[in-house]
Amino acid sequence: MKKEFSDLTPDQLAELQLLADMPDEEIDTSDIPEILDWSDARRGVFYRPIKKQITLRLDADLLAWFKSHTPSGRGYQTHINNALREHVQRAGAMRQ
Repeated sequence: MKKEFSDLTPDQLAELQLLADMPDEEIDTSDIPEILDWSDARRGVFYRPIKKQITLRLDADLLAWFKSHTPSGRGYQTHINNALREHVQRAGAMRQ
């Protein structure tokens, strides 16, 4: 699916098309510094896993514990998800 640029003028659209048609070797990137030091880079910072809504029956005492150990009881589902993910990673069944 192509994204439409409805706010652009016909001249801007024509310029974008010229750039899109240009071979990579002809694009001047001299004003963009090449990053050689990746020591401060962090992997997965913007990664957001896809969530799937399900119905899950949990013991009432477990649910109460998660709700009571989450500020104001909000976000307890995320807390449960994190606990499950930690368990699975410790079990070695999932690799990121």
